[in-house]
Amino acid sequence: MHYIKISHDFDAPAELVWDMLRDFAHIERWWPTHDPAVQIDHVDLVGEGIGQIRHIYNVGYPDPVSERLDFQDPATMTYKLSIVGRPPVGITHYQATGRIESLGEGRSRLSYSSEFTTESGKPDEADAWLRMAYALMFRGVADAAARATA
Repeated sequence: MHYIKISHDFDAPAELVWDMLRDFAHIERWWPTHDPAVQIDHVDLVGEGIGQIRHIYNVGYPDPVSERLDFQDPATMTYKLSIVGRPPVGITHYQATGRIESLGEGRSRLSYSSEFTTESGKPDEADAWLRMAYALMFRGVADAAARATA
């Protein structure tokens, strides 16, 4: 099992960041659109609420990244998701937990921890791909929060 723990501070209230991330069905609301690394073509949804799966079809990728919402707690602004279906870059298991906390004065922090396993010999590739995705997530949320507070 491999682990990544990472966080990002935002110049936005925790409630605003939570509002974007709790809305699992609408990743396009905050995913960056100007980065050529991973661009969303479209998202297909299956189900609602806990257990909902979003199939994210990215430009240039042959298969969708399918994420299932496993848990949400508005009181602690915590959520969990898993990659299901055909995971990217040799990942065989993936689950992540995101938690948003207020830092006061209109600032917040998203702490993100994930665990994953990979096919033999692929953990470095998977780690690099996941960190790239997290960087895009942080930038997209920051940009969307800036637009919302402007």
